[in-house]
Amino acid sequence: MLFTASLVTYHHALNDIRPVVEGVLDSGCERFYIVDNSASASLAAELSSFDDPRIDYIPRENRGFGAGHNAAIARAAETGAMVHFIINPDIEFAHGVLDKIAGFMAEHPEIGMLMPKIIKPDGTPDYNCKLVPTPMDLISKRFFPGFMKKKRMHRFMMKDFDHDQILDVPYLCGCFLALSTAALAKYGAFDERFFMYPEDIDLTRRFFASGCRTIYYPDVEVIHHHEQASYKNWKMLK
Repeated sequence: MLFTASLVTYHHALNDIRPVVEGVLDSGCERFYIVDNSASASLAAELSSFDDPRIDYIPRENRGFGAGHNAAIARAAETGAMVHFIINPDIEFAHGVLDKIAGFMAEHPEIGMLMPKIIKPDGTPDYNCKLVPTPMDLISKRFFPGFMKKKRMHRFMMKDFDHDQILDVPYLCGCFLALSTAALAKYGAFDERFFMYPEDIDLTRRFFASGCRTIYYPDVEVIHHHEQASYKNWKMLK
């Protein structure tokens, strides 16, 4: 099963992204696009240490997360790959994860988008199956104290559903996604008007509304170290 992957970085050193780079290169990935929105000469030099022809380093002006992945998706379309993986720098996964997901999508061509089970570094669930949010869901999640938002977040994050079962979900988290290249060609990639954060809401909503399946697939799991930059930096929040 032919698949590709992309990673968008911004002022990351190799040690910051080493687990995900090694994870991708340990798979059957045909081409791995590392899009550097900071165009860091040091990262380019560090990546050369892998000496792997599958790495395609793309330095570019920072036009946002979605725009960075779109640059990779455009190149991936030329390879004939059937699946393209969107992977955050703060993700880690075991050998065989990408290959198993790609194989599952090959068996189910009706799937346009897939997200595996995502866990925190301590092994607890990182609930990323969500409903399409209302403005109040987003405001509550970010700004309200726990006791004021608990019921709303429980519903929004679909916590009543069995997360050990495959689910069709209207909003999948963009930290790790497997995308059908056929669906991307038909319904479009990320909307570049979103600089950062809401682009995964929009993409899942468009795929879901168009009739292709957007799937939570718990048979494999990835670790999300969750940088949560918007909680630490007012510029990221803005």
